[in-house]
Amino acid sequence: MKYARVGESGLVVSRIIYGNAITHGDQIDETAARECIRAALDSGITTFDTADLYAEGRAEEILGRALAGERREELVICTKVGRWARPGDPNAGLLSRKHVTESIDASLRRLGLDHVDLYQAHRHDPRTPLEETVAAFADVVKSGKAHYIGVSEWPGDRIRAAARMARDLGVPLVANQSQYSVLWRVIEADVLPASRESGVGQIAWMPLAGGALTGKYRAGEAVPADSRAGAGASGAKSIGRWDYLNEKVLAAVADLAPLATEAGLTLPQLAIAWVLRTAGVSAAVVGASRPAQLLENAGAVDVLLDEALVRRVDAAVAAVVRADASLTLDPLGPAARL
Repeated sequence: MKYARVGESGLVVSRIIYGNAITHGDQIDETAARECIRAALDSGITTFDTADLYAEGRAEEILGRALAGERREELVICTKVGRWARPGDPNAGLLSRKHVTESIDASLRRLGLDHVDLYQAHRHDPRTPLEETVAAFADVVKSGKAHYIGVSEWPGDRIRAAARMARDLGVPLVANQSQYSVLWRVIEADVLPASRESGVGQIAWMPLAGGALTGKYRAGEAVPADSRAGAGASGAKSIGRWDYLNEKVLAAVADLAPLATEAGLTLPQLAIAWVLRTAGVSAAVVGASRPAQLLENAGAVDVLLDEALVRRVDAAVAAVVRADASLTLDPLGPAARL
C-alpha cells in the first residue's frame, strides 16, 4: 500500500480507502463485510469511509463492529453528516448546528468510538448559513469528537469560503470528497483549482463509475446478477442515476479494455491508477462485495501510467466524458445524462 497526506494537513491516509456505501447493511451480509474489511487491513489499507446516510446507519454499525479490537491509532475512520432526511424530522439532513451536533454523537455511538478522524459535510446545504455549518464543525473538533473536518461534493466557491472561515477558527478544512473518474471530470474546471488554493485534498469516490469501468457491463447484454446493478434496487439506482449503463458509455469502456491488457493491468486497476495520478487527489474510495475485488483494486497504487497511455485512454472515452462544472451543484440534473 502507498500513503499520502490529505491536502496541506498532517493527516496521512492509505491511497486506497475502503468505502462501505451501498454494500454494508444493504447488498452484502455482515459476514461478507467483515471478510472485505479483513482483506483491506491485510493489504495495508488504514482508512475507512462511511456515512450516517448509508443503509440508514447500519453501515456505520457494521464498520464499527468489524474494526473493534483493531489498534485505533493505526486507523483513519471517516464519516459524513447531511442528506439523510427522515420523515417527521424537519432538521434531519441539514448542516445546522443542531443537526451536526446531534449527528456526530449518533455516528460515534453506531461506530462504537469516542472520535472519528475525518468528519465531512455530505453535500452543500444552501438552507443553512455557511458560517453556522463551519462553526459547528469546528466545535466538533474542539470537543475532541473529530480530528479533522472535510466536505463532500462541494462547489469551488463554497470550498474557498469554508476554508477561509475554518482557518480563522483554527480548524482547517482538509478534504473534499468528490466523484471523479475517467468518465466523470466535473471537478477539473473549478473544484480542483479551488481546493489546491485552499490546501484541501481530494478524496475521489466512484473511481470505477459505479462498476461501469470494471468491464462487467456490456452493451446489448443483460446486467450480471452478481453485479452491483444486478444485486438489488439500491445498486441499480446508484449506477443508473449517472447514466453509466448507456450504450455509448459501455462501448467506450470496451475500447479501454485492450489498453489495460496492453499495460498488463486489469481494467479497474487502469481506471483507479488514472484517478490517483491526478495532482491534488490524495486517495480513491473503493468498495467491494468480495475480498478478491478489493485486493485486485488495491494493486492500482503501484501503477505509474505513462503519458502516451493516458492520452490514448482520454481519446477512447472523449465522446462520453462528463465535464460540465455546473454538475457540481446539480450532479443528477439533465446534463448528467448522455
